[in-house]
Amino acid sequence: MNGENTNNYKFIHLLYVPTMACNMACKYCYLEDNTKDEWTDKDPLDTLKYAVTKFYDNKVIPFNISLHGGEVTTLSKKDFRNIIEYISNYYKKNKVLIESNGFPLGNPHIKTNLYNIEKHLDTIKEFNVSISGSIDLPLNKHEEYRVTKSNKKTLDKILENVKLLESIPNKKKVSATIFKEHFNLDQIVKDIKYLDKNTCLDMNDFNFMIGFDYNSNNLLHHIDEEEQLELFNRMHKEFANTNLDYGLNNAWFAEFGPNYCTNCDNCGEKFFLLEKNGDIYSCVRGQKNKNFYYGNIYTNTVEEILQTAYNKILTAHNKLPFNEECSKCKYLYLCKTGCPFVKNTYKTNKSYTCKLQQALYEKLNLSKDEYNEETVYQYVSEMHPSEQYKYFPIIQNEKKHILDLIEEDEKLKYIYDSNSYILKVNDDEYKLESQITKRIRKIICLDNNSKIELYIKKNILDEETPYPNNNALYIMLLSGNTITYGDENRTKQAHIMTHEVYKGVLEQNISDKKDYFKLDITNILKDYFKYLSKDNPNNLFVTTQALRDYHYTKQKNNAYYHIDTINLPFQNIEFYLLEGDYNDKEESRNI
Repeated sequence: MNGENTNNYKFIHLLYVPTMACNMACKYCYLEDNTKDEWTDKDPLDTLKYAVTKFYDNKVIPFNISLHGGEVTTLSKKDFRNIIEYISNYYKKNKVLIESNGFPLGNPHIKTNLYNIEKHLDTIKEFNVSISGSIDLPLNKHEEYRVTKSNKKTLDKILENVKLLESIPNKKKVSATIFKEHFNLDQIVKDIKYLDKNTCLDMNDFNFMIGFDYNSNNLLHHIDEEEQLELFNRMHKEFANTNLDYGLNNAWFAEFGPNYCTNCDNCGEKFFLLEKNGDIYSCVRGQKNKNFYYGNIYTNTVEEILQTAYNKILTAHNKLPFNEECSKCKYLYLCKTGCPFVKNTYKTNKSYTCKLQQALYEKLNLSKDEYNEETVYQYVSEMHPSEQYKYFPIIQNEKKHILDLIEEDEKLKYIYDSNSYILKVNDDEYKLESQITKRIRKIICLDNNSKIELYIKKNILDEETPYPNNNALYIMLLSGNTITYGDENRTKQAHIMTHEVYKGVLEQNISDKKDYFKLDITNILKDYFKYLSKDNPNNLFVTTQALRDYHYTKQKNNAYYHIDTINLPFQNIEFYLLEGDYNDKEESRNI
């Protein structure tokens, strides 16, 4: 990147579906009748190249590009090779950028049913393509459910194709999805041992997946949590301290571990599935589901796709309230309540593999969260913002007073709402929170080249005033240098500037965020940069004229509120002011 600062880059995992066609008709396929290529006239490489370039130009970098389906081996030898070669070259070109930002650099990777993999062995060997195949355990269930479109059995041919991989040093593995109909643990154990002994598959790199039956045509049914535990415990009984012990404690149950896709607050910020026609979905689970459709790379901007992804995952998590049981579990920092797609499918607000995950965390000796109350509050503030005040961590007795007062007085709500204001600095966005309630201290950096914009929730100007058009956005700028004020002789940050913008002005500005006004405050702030501290964090506060007035009325009438809000309670952010060129960065500190 020629020394370019990459703090403003966003890194994503990109699954690419170069064809929807499939040579099999598994009886429980999540794609159902969609396994056909309706875009045969389109070069599958064109879409991938277009998407990666468009993402890249908008500072969104795929650190991993994996091929999924449909079935990727149904591609012609030419198309398959062209795509693999492109991904290989992409990794080489961006090796420094990807690795310097903490992501491991892999090889091209495909997910396949292995049925026609022999057609592409030359390309697989040439570019060291890693292979993840799908197989049913017990193997007799593979014969029953994983069939061709003419209903022919597939296991014998797949095992023959696996033999062809023996001479290739590439990584090769399989995964198995377990439904209730597969739940013959004795036979599963025997078949794992058979595959380990008689094939070139790396059974230390094997994956169990737990099936969910939203689209299995009532052929298969999910195993409950007790059966999941039974599976987990039986595998440990059979394979602990054997040659497969490493896989047992790593890859086998990795889907439920802390490094899987669900281990993030909002997976819409990290994971994307791109189809050949340009459609983008959340992942293979959400593929072809309108609630997890993010847009089309040809017709939507990258910003629109990213914002839609974030919003749809947030909406999915909020179909039901935050689970009280999750608030007490000290593994929330690992689990994050599970997959939003599956939660919506089962109409639950917790992970469908909760007990299995807890058993796995214990087996891996992962510590319980010592600061669980703070973790719960941070998670709920981000993912269930309307419920954040229910989970305010009580660290000191007097902290309970402000929480109670906010809950008891509806008029205080918007003074502390973390969704009312968003500060955008260059390409990064920060939700403004009240310093009275926030648990993480965020400090950003500004300089003379920073572009600074403020998004204001439209309804905030209507709150606590009978005359919204007389109401104004109220911006306060404080220096990191201190001064002694008033009869109290209290030393606090020096007030530098107060600026008001009335609702009628905000309504005339064009905003790119639905339900938000937008105001460029770059020049407003820069006029006062010379008065700010160059050594200490400065402070930017935002509220409305009406809410500010109500705050001071409440302080006057309620001693408890006055004590807890002796310092400004309004939504704010702290910032260092730097001289010279500087690309915005963020520093987070636990309070």
